[in-house]
Amino acid sequence: MKEMKNSVLVTITGLAHYYGTKPFKVGAVIKLKKEYDNKYDDEAIRAQLPYIGTVGYIANSTYTAYSGTYSAGRLYDKIGECACAKIILITHSSAVAEVIEGCPSENMGGCVFE
Repeated sequence: MKEMKNSVLVTITGLAHYYGTKPFKVGAVIKLKKEYDNKYDDEAIRAQLPYIGTVGYIANSTYTAYSGTYSAGRLYDKIGECACAKIILITHSSAVAEVIEGCPSENMGGCVFE
């Protein structure tokens, strides 16, 4: 698991619609997967954990993305079908993760950052 040369940070939001912050741990790796059939957002990227599934989405609004983090729209064309990210910060309602090159586990499906 190698960190990006220029850090790409993302805000994970919508946690309250799933499991809250409980499944998140600083240093844990999550899978980011494009959701092509999302009827609300053409650039939706879901955040998933192994064995749990969807735990939130990459923020795609100036109201939900923290300053200094990429929105889903900005990240969308920089990844393939999916990528992985490492949790670096957890707040009361969201998390911040750093997109990483390669995925450390076969459970992540071999996603890479392009």
